[in-house]
Amino acid sequence: MTLVAGVDSSTQSCKVVVRDAATGALVRSGRASHPDGTEIDPAHWWDALHTAIADAGGVDDVDAISVGGQQHGMVALDADGQVVRDALLWNDTRSAQAALDLIDELGGAGAWAQAVGVVPVASFTGTKLRWMRDAEPANAARTAAVALPHDWLTWQLAGAPGLDALVTDRSDASGTAYWSPFTEDYRRDLLELALGHDAVLPRVAGPGERVGTSTLGARSPLLGAGAGDNAAAALGLGLEPGDVALSIGTSGVVSAVSATPVVDGSGLVAGFADATGAYLPLACTLNASRVLDAAARMLGVDHAGLSRLALQAPSGADGLVLVPYLEGERTPNKPDATGALHGMRLANTTPAHLARAAVEGMLCALADGLEALRALGVPVRRVVLIGGGAQSEAVRRIAPSVLATEVHVPAPGEYVADGAARQAAWALAGSTHAPAWASAAEVEVFTAEPAPRVREQYAAVRELTTDRPA
Repeated sequence: MTLVAGVDSSTQSCKVVVRDAATGALVRSGRASHPDGTEIDPAHWWDALHTAIADAGGVDDVDAISVGGQQHGMVALDADGQVVRDALLWNDTRSAQAALDLIDELGGAGAWAQAVGVVPVASFTGTKLRWMRDAEPANAARTAAVALPHDWLTWQLAGAPGLDALVTDRSDASGTAYWSPFTEDYRRDLLELALGHDAVLPRVAGPGERVGTSTLGARSPLLGAGAGDNAAAALGLGLEPGDVALSIGTSGVVSAVSATPVVDGSGLVAGFADATGAYLPLACTLNASRVLDAAARMLGVDHAGLSRLALQAPSGADGLVLVPYLEGERTPNKPDATGALHGMRLANTTPAHLARAAVEGMLCALADGLEALRALGVPVRRVVLIGGGAQSEAVRRIAPSVLATEVHVPAPGEYVADGAARQAAWALAGSTHAPAWASAAEVEVFTAEPAPRVREQYAAVRELTTDRPA
């Protein structure tokens, strides 16, 4: 049996899966935690990767490795390849003003969407570089190269051979705000606009390309190009045009495979590339599973208890609405907004109503993203619900009514790591297409009558929530 390994280096943890290269069958897996926070020394990712590999029984029998990673994180390196400052993660919102400045300087949101398929928000790498230029000019001046989290880990696996050996893939490059999915090339003018000067950027490898060999593992396994986490998950799920993944994790993500790139001047949908040579239009919210965490904490229950409570209250929670901007928000772009409860009455101020409002508020924010994809002409044939939040019975049962479509829930899995493993098998085979692994088995399809009133009352109070200084 030929084995490959896939890595998911996410915001909160590192997961490693080892799979049969021919069939995709899972052989073993491991994991390790990352520190909390919105900035981190990348050395913690490297340490966690070693721990997760050890937990998975090592990679001495593995022939190829690929890394899926959290998108947008800024890893600034000096001329010697040393990290200039702690990496700023996608969910760090300090660059919100920098995003507005960049939008103005290029001539507006539409100009950015036409140039690189995205409109700058605090999540994207380019805005973080501008923040560093303005707030930490000495660090910006020291920055000789800029990498993303999965680029940096792939580089470390190769032994960090030099800045010119940095490599990324088109899916992750498309989330920087200085790489164009239309020309398949960097916009160095936009990099300079952000950072203040040019810098070494990772070479953008093609789908399935071999990019080097790993110093970890007795067989010097081949390295795949890696991918952004959402593109890796799409590859792991085997998504095709018409499929939409709705992922409820630290962030909430609505993404769809598309044969053509999209342009959304509103910035609601980012026109990302995927890991196969196609495109992955995507809408992302900052607030997803942690909305459920917060509601459970307020009510003094665990997640199972929160689910039971939510299912005891009626659809619409008798007018109680939670706007779930607990950490600001990316979609819509309100980085300094706060969450709010609206419509409180004596009759609906019960634990069950609050639980229902939390689930519906989180799902309504994601439903807005789904509608934005449809408005751009992206076909929606089926919705696949994944992520930690998908394990909630209340989420699974309420989602079809809020989304107004049936919802397919596959067996729980590490789909980002699985996609990275499939990419590793692709690189190992040297073929023109990813290996035809079996798609995740669907365990249940959920249906419900659409509940437009829930969306209507959410939309009405959502507009009352303004972006305000923290």
